[in-house]
Amino acid sequence: MTNETLNDDVPAVSAIEKEEESDLGFGSVVAGQSRQRLLNPDGTFNVQRTGVSIITSLNLYHTLLSMSWSTFLGLVLLLYFLSNIVFGFLYASIGSGSLVDTSAEPMADVFVRGFFFSVQTFATIGYGTIHPVGIIPNLLVTVESYYSLLANALITGVVFARFARPTAKIVFSKVAVVAPYRDKTGLMFRIVNGRNNQLIEVGAVVMFARFVNENGRTVRRFDVLELERRKVTFFPLAWTIVHPIDEKSPLFGLSKQDLVSTDGEILILLTAVDETFVQTVHARSSYKPSTIIFGHKFANIYNEVQDGEPISIDVRRLSKTEPA
Repeated sequence: MTNETLNDDVPAVSAIEKEEESDLGFGSVVAGQSRQRLLNPDGTFNVQRTGVSIITSLNLYHTLLSMSWSTFLGLVLLLYFLSNIVFGFLYASIGSGSLVDTSAEPMADVFVRGFFFSVQTFATIGYGTIHPVGIIPNLLVTVESYYSLLANALITGVVFARFARPTAKIVFSKVAVVAPYRDKTGLMFRIVNGRNNQLIEVGAVVMFARFVNENGRTVRRFDVLELERRKVTFFPLAWTIVHPIDEKSPLFGLSKQDLVSTDGEILILLTAVDETFVQTVHARSSYKPSTIIFGHKFANIYNEVQDGEPISIDVRRLSKTEPA
């Protein structure tokens, strides 16, 4: 019996099946031809899609949830002002007699009067100094009241969803190191939780991507790296993820120049359970040869503590290294 078969009838895992297990979903073109970075340090994929219609790709709810807070708040502010400008213009178009200003100093400009009346109506402030007169202005107030009811409800729902959606804020060390590990060497990088929430059941999958020559053609190969441990139950401080480099490792015998020449990239996927929401969160990152240091080790991250003091770390030393 050879290594290729368990018996005459049951074949072992084929090369195609092994390739499917390590397929990351980038496709054969990216895997075999592209020399671009696959995964950015912030976890975003370095790919683009063109030719998809806006209607097909548009997902307003997902876009509002995934955009930054500054962009979201700016968009809400823009919607607020545009809505009041439009309704202010509609009030002004009806005529100066459609809105009566009974304040001590009435606004002469009918558009300005309509704009501020719209602000009061949209936000249900209701000072009472400006009020509509006539059927058409009151019908327009009814339309704006209905519109503001829906707009405020939707904005409130999206704001709540943004706060309620659990996300991971894993801080990766800026560099990875290849340093002595036990009686051999190891590829190491460190992570720490960037928030005060508690993460449990933190698991890591690390893959090594590089170009190799197979049967006269250059292809990108992906290999899952065996780790010292793939999961930690608790993650209160920091975790140094280690891949022991032995004879079975794809990194065995490789120098930094080898990584550069093969366009090597270390791809990382982390999964954890956010204890607050009891939901799974994810984080991704990668290291290119320029951020992998050979012959260095990570500096001590733990603070000196006195008896009775809790164990603590200095996150500012997360990426600090020293000669091995």
